[in-house]
This record gives sequence, C-alpha cells and structure tokens, in this order.
Amino acid sequence: MTATPLDALGGEEALHRLVTRFYDRMETDPTVHPLHRLHFRGHGLSHTRQAQFEFLSGFLGGRAHYRERHGHMNLREIHAHIPIRAEDAELWLATFDAALSDCGMEGPVVERLRATLRRAAHVLVNEVPDWRRGEA
Repeated sequence: MTATPLDALGGEEALHRLVTRFYDRMETDPTVHPLHRLHFRGHGLSHTRQAQFEFLSGFLGGRAHYRERHGHMNLREIHAHIPIRAEDAELWLATFDAALSDCGMEGPVVERLRATLRRAAHVLVNEVPDWRRGEA
C-alpha cells in the first residue's frame, strides 16, 4: 500500500493536532483577528475546525470525510460567499505555517503542502463585498 501525504504527516491524529493548533492561534493571536472575524457570520470556529479537518483529510489522501458529508470538495464553491483578499490569503498561510512549525511538522511532504496551499489560497481571492470594510 502506498503511503499518502496524510500518512507522512502522521495520520489523522497528527492532522487533528495541526488543525486544532491553527484554530487556537486564530482565536488567540490578535494579528489573526481579521481571519477570525470572517467566521463571525458563518457557523463559527467549532464548525470550521471540524470542516477543516475533514477537508484536509481527503485533500491529503486520507478518508474524504468532507466529500462524504457535503458531496464535493470544491474550494471555490465552499468559499464563494466569503470576502477573501490577498492579505487574508497571506495571513491564512502565515498562520497555517506557524501551526505546522508549532506541531514540529517539516520535510518534503510539508514543503509540497505549503506550495499547494499557497496556490489554493490565492485562487480563492475574490471581489465579494467585504462587510469588514463596510462594503455592501
């Protein structure tokens, strides 16, 4: 059986630690407040923690929990209603990178993950009116 990127990260348990650390940073680091605010109008961070874990599990070659629950894994569709600016994408990436470091995750798989997440984050940048800035 071929190991998946998820296996190389340490499996679902390690992924759960990573996602937990990422959202703990989002909730406690004042510099990440702009991202935290984006969740004020949604289901909240407790829902997002689980959804992020489920998405990343399938994304990394593990069980596709998110697809099983929602029927797809289309990032653009998932985020279509959220105002995402380039600075939001960069802040998300920096926060995720810090969580990876906090969890001691490194190596070629992590570097490929970082590169893939960078591309994905910037694909999500959009022109949806940003209520954080008083836009309609």
